[in-house]
Amino acid sequence: MNETMGTIICALGGIAGATFALPFRGIKGMKYESYWMVYAVFGLVLFPLALGLATCPNFFGLIGGADRSVILRCIGFGALWGLGGLTWGLMIRYLGIGLGLAIGCGLCSATGTLIPPIATGHAGDLFKDTAAVVTFVSVVVSLAGIVLVGLAGKLKEGELDEEAKKKAVAEFDFKKGMIVAVFSGIASAGMNFGLQGGKPLELAAASAGVDSKWIGMPVLVVVLWGGFAVNVVWCLWQNAKNKSFGDYAKPGLGWALAGLAGVIWAMQFACQKIGEPAMGDMRYISFAIVMGSCVLFSSLLGVALGEWKGTGAKTKGALALGLAVLAASIAIAVAAKMI
Repeated sequence: MNETMGTIICALGGIAGATFALPFRGIKGMKYESYWMVYAVFGLVLFPLALGLATCPNFFGLIGGADRSVILRCIGFGALWGLGGLTWGLMIRYLGIGLGLAIGCGLCSATGTLIPPIATGHAGDLFKDTAAVVTFVSVVVSLAGIVLVGLAGKLKEGELDEEAKKKAVAEFDFKKGMIVAVFSGIASAGMNFGLQGGKPLELAAASAGVDSKWIGMPVLVVVLWGGFAVNVVWCLWQNAKNKSFGDYAKPGLGWALAGLAGVIWAMQFACQKIGEPAMGDMRYISFAIVMGSCVLFSSLLGVALGEWKGTGAKTKGALALGLAVLAASIAIAVAAKMI
């Protein structure tokens, strides 16, 4: 067990989550639903499955021998994430990488902490001891950081003219983006519910002799099956509606770029499941570390891409303060596990 190494691996997952959408920027001539379908095929099916087959002997035997309720629970939570993940791309389209991922990941992290005890009738556990109270405080601080980052986005909308906003983010729309971000951030927490709900699969993998750092791969694959089902239905529906099936036969780098985006995206949760075993008792904050790292690096990326160019000192100050508060919430969450 090496908690520091586990934390670093989870943080690398956050970097993957912050950068996965960059290849989309180079896609030309394909509708959103078409390149999103390619992203889903590679990121939600092919790459995770290849990783599972490469690391877990008798991979399908492990899944086939698992209790049906465990498989259905993982798939169900994966489908919930699928609804959130489907709108994740829309959130980035309307708010940009920096602002969009900061708000989406912040909400996702907070929801992933609060919903499980409330949904299972154990809301009192949020305040049962000092560590629980500190963890709850970290969530409140996180929400405060989200409000500040959202305020920076609103100030940005008021400061820049339409041409400047579109130059940084082609389809910038703060109102639409915030509506999508709230839904996407909350629903996307289903990913962590599924990943944490597949413990019996991990135990079966460990019993079969799978190395500890790879025992989470069967869980990841099953959860992503649920997410893929939602994504493929939506994409095909949009293809039919927009008559965009021809996009898949168009020449160019569309397939390669969308597939690359899918592989990079999948790496964030692969890193989470690889890093968790090394974290011991702190494994339950792995999701918060991935999301926190994603917020940090996506915001820095947004600055590098010029998404905040032309904004005033007040807007930049709100952004900086929001990011500092979000960083503080992560530090508080980590401290809670050490009490």
